[in-house]
Amino acid sequence: MELGGSKRNLDQAKRLRRELTLPEILLWRELRKLDVRFRKQVPADPYVLDFYCAKAPLVIEVDGEAHGRGDRPARDARRDAWLASKDIRTLRISATDVLRNLDGVMQHILTELGARGSAPSTTG
Repeated sequence: MELGGSKRNLDQAKRLRRELTLPEILLWRELRKLDVRFRKQVPADPYVLDFYCAKAPLVIEVDGEAHGRGDRPARDARRDAWLASKDIRTLRISATDVLRNLDGVMQHILTELGARGSAPSTTG
């Protein structure tokens, strides 16, 4: 599925690509080793997706601690429902898990890709 957005959304995605968090950088480095293509900070108006694999179709969101506070869980649920309405699965991974257990996170992602018929081999 082709995603896109308004000029504002595209500008936000470009900015976020330059400002990845440490967990996003670490995960991106591992995702790039896979045979299946992921894109980072993909505009999908009104949202920007952390990592998106069109072939699967799968979104990986790296959630920091703020995702558990205030209205954030409800906002994330609306976002996930919007993506699901477009037949895109959202896999939410905590930033702490990326930092503490990157191998386990990658195994979880590979399992999800396999379940969606897009199991890659690794090159690294």
